[in-house]
Amino acid sequence: MKCKLLLIFWLYLLIPLIIQTNVYSQSYVLIGWNDLGMHCANKDFSKIAILPPYNNIYAQLVKNSPGQKPQLISSGVIVEYSIPGNSYSIGKTNFWTYAQNLFGLTNPLPDNIGLTGKGITGVLDPLDNYFFARGIPVTPYQDSSLNKETPFQLIHLVARDSASLTVLASTDVVIPISNEIGCVQSGCHPSEQSILDNHPVKPSDFKPNGPDLCASCHSDNALGTTGDSGTMPLSEAIHHQHSGLGLPESKETCYKCHPGPNTQCLRDVMSQNSMSPMICEDCHGNLEMIAHSISHDRRPWLDEPKCGSIECHGSLYSEQPGKLFRESQGHGGLFCSACHGSPHAILPSREANDNLQNIRLQGHAGTLEDCTVCHGNNPSSEQGPHNQVTTVNYSNRNIYNFQLLQNYPNPFNPSTKIIYQIEKEGNVLLEVFNIMGERIITLVDEYQHAGIHKFNFNASGLSSGIYYYRITSNNLTMVKKMIFLK
Repeated sequence: MKCKLLLIFWLYLLIPLIIQTNVYSQSYVLIGWNDLGMHCANKDFSKIAILPPYNNIYAQLVKNSPGQKPQLISSGVIVEYSIPGNSYSIGKTNFWTYAQNLFGLTNPLPDNIGLTGKGITGVLDPLDNYFFARGIPVTPYQDSSLNKETPFQLIHLVARDSASLTVLASTDVVIPISNEIGCVQSGCHPSEQSILDNHPVKPSDFKPNGPDLCASCHSDNALGTTGDSGTMPLSEAIHHQHSGLGLPESKETCYKCHPGPNTQCLRDVMSQNSMSPMICEDCHGNLEMIAHSISHDRRPWLDEPKCGSIECHGSLYSEQPGKLFRESQGHGGLFCSACHGSPHAILPSREANDNLQNIRLQGHAGTLEDCTVCHGNNPSSEQGPHNQVTTVNYSNRNIYNFQLLQNYPNPFNPSTKIIYQIEKEGNVLLEVFNIMGERIITLVDEYQHAGIHKFNFNASGLSSGIYYYRITSNNLTMVKKMIFLK
């Protein structure tokens, strides 16, 4: 009898350990990201408000069991978040003083709680095969430095078993935030009151004691407001109002409103290309084009440039139908951003903190491309992301293909961009022909390095019609058609 009791006692001790070994011998990888390369908020809310403190964080948890394919799991797990060195927001901005009035809230917002009920620390919500927190009210000020913005802070994510609270995996990713919206900071307007004073509507339309939320009158998909009938959407109004100022097409122009000359939110791999760095206008167009597209039914924030468009990466790298890059999922259910990073911060980024997660996971910055991170080994017999064999060949990372992309915009008047890619250095000849096949202008005739190049073609001296542009390099030739409409 004594032996039986002793055996039962040891089984009582060992069974939980056996169960834990079965569960936690699995390997887990936690991947997190922000949905946009930069979130911004007003610095002062006493007069006008464009955007509140409001940051969104995603995460996916990969479980790798021996002999099985990796799985994305979101049940039986909690993912906690905290921002090291940034433990509160109240007092770092006057948002909480004016939030109830601005957004018509029944009660004042509790300290450090944002519009969605999320705090500066908390738990991500499980949704399908991922975790998500919307509206984290973080400010760009660390507790130890209240006068200096830190726009690329890290948020610490920890995945735990929801029953035992055992840590399964953790990661650190950027939670980007800046108060450098512009208006006054950029030196364009002497004060926020002057913006109201010079606004085209009557002063009586504004609140007597303020503050005014711009999205109350102007519809704004970023905040989900419908605005007033007959009033321009906020994005159209701002871009239209500034399009006649003669500002150059440059990042510096965009940084007058979007964060900003100090923040410099555009920091992705394409903007860092030493031979042909991309600027904001390459994807979005200039101020006039942005306003014009909205007036012709484009929905700002909801209809944005696509990676899969013919003038960019093509259908092999396209988003899911009807979805933006930040909403799209691909290989194994992973979000595009899980491997590539956020829009405007596509990896590798200029900012070290953006690259930190992937360096920890695979030993180097850039796209998450090492299959062993999730699989444990290289599944070379399978087709991986973008229908490519999953085995990583690190020696081929910088190989360029020979491509001539469709000009953009097309049709155009009077300027359009021609982008091409050459696989090795050599002389490049870029020419334009009319519909009769007669060469009318040579755009490029010079020795160029391998990589991506772009040319701004102005056809103001030509007649409306169909034209062809042809590139020749290293005995390779490609031709595309473009349409000039005055």
